[in-house]
Amino acid sequence: MKWTIALVAILGLSADSALADYLVAQRTIRARTVLMEDDLGVQGGTVVGAISSIGQAIGKEARVTIYSGRPILNGDLVSAAIVERNQIIPLVFDNGLLKITAEGRALDRGRAGDLIRVMNLGSRSTVFALIQADGAGYVAN
Repeated sequence: MKWTIALVAILGLSADSALADYLVAQRTIRARTVLMEDDLGVQGGTVVGAISSIGQAIGKEARVTIYSGRPILNGDLVSAAIVERNQIIPLVFDNGLLKITAEGRALDRGRAGDLIRVMNLGSRSTVFALIQADGAGYVAN
């Protein structure tokens, strides 16, 4: 009877530890690198604030350098940038009655929802634009 209770207790502990996995970097990942499945490994154990699912990390961008073998924390990753500095993007002004589209040069990097500086290539004036998921910059009113 004692062996049965001990066996159940051991199996119960091993099942809990199998559920407490976290992600580690397989190699050194530089800041601004978009993570792929090959960059990630799974380690057993618990680390507070570490990402536990590969699906949560793939396609995200490293905010800081993550060294090989280190846990990947939630604060280490951000959504990937859509617009790079000096990229030509559509620049849109839309106030409901009037819609104007021009080419613009991004003066900053940006993700969807970021407000960045964009130079209108036609007038050479700099405006602030809100980056949309399609990569277009909408001029802030």
